[in-house]
Amino acid sequence: MKILRLNAVMEMTGLPRSTIYLYMKQQAFPLQVKLGVRSVGWLEEEICSWIEERRCERA
Repeated sequence: MKILRLNAVMEMTGLPRSTIYLYMKQQAFPLQVKLGVRSVGWLEEEICSWIEERRCERA
C-alpha cells in the first residue's frame, strides 16, 4: 500500500487542491490519512478506485 502526497494526487486526478478539499467536504473524494502533526496523504488504492469510478460513470 502506497501513500500519496497532495501533489501526486493532484497530478493523478487533474484536480486543483481547492477542488480536492471541496470534494472531501462533500464526501465525494477519499479522505486523507494523517501521517504526522502537519502532514497528510491519501491511499493510492483509494485514489485509483475514485478515478476508475469516474471512468465508469462516463460510459
